[in-house]
Amino acid sequence: MMHLVLHAVRLLGFADADAIARRFNQDDVEESLKDAEARGWATYSSFAGTSGWSLTEAGRAENERLLKAELTDVDAVRKVYADFLPLNGLLQQACTDWQLRPTPTDPLAANDHTDAEWDAGVLHELTVIDGALTTIAERLTEVLPRFEGYDRRFSAALARKDVDRSDTDSCHRVWFELHEDLLATLNLRR
Repeated sequence: MMHLVLHAVRLLGFADADAIARRFNQDDVEESLKDAEARGWATYSSFAGTSGWSLTEAGRAENERLLKAELTDVDAVRKVYADFLPLNGLLQQACTDWQLRPTPTDPLAANDHTDAEWDAGVLHELTVIDGALTTIAERLTEVLPRFEGYDRRFSAALARKDVDRSDTDSCHRVWFELHEDLLATLNLRR
């Protein structure tokens, strides 16, 4: 259980115990979080009315050690990551296009979402990515079951047209988390 608790904290960056528990469908993570804190792997902090857990450097190192021990087929994950990278560029462009809609006088004009054709084009790109993500998630889940669900979460966000919010399980947030999961699993840096 500690392995998934530390990994959830890493993927979420900063989160309360409920969000950490939900990440890998765990019932109660409080004891594991307090154990991680006692070992110097996690820290609890509060600021601006928000509180939650984050990993320490020692916790990140322990998470990486546990991920390495878990991974039995690194080549399979590397192959999936190679297929993921081109989609990553498409996702980044789609999110940019959702946020910005250039005009003749302002190439960085904010997208006010009044151009239905523009937004439909972005949603079409995300739909293509969504289809490819299904295969990627299936391949990853065959190797490591903890990868299950990224495709469903992305599809659900797309169905809500929740493209880039950071406070919800948006397309961008789910994708960012998947990318971080792949990097952590393969011990790669951004």
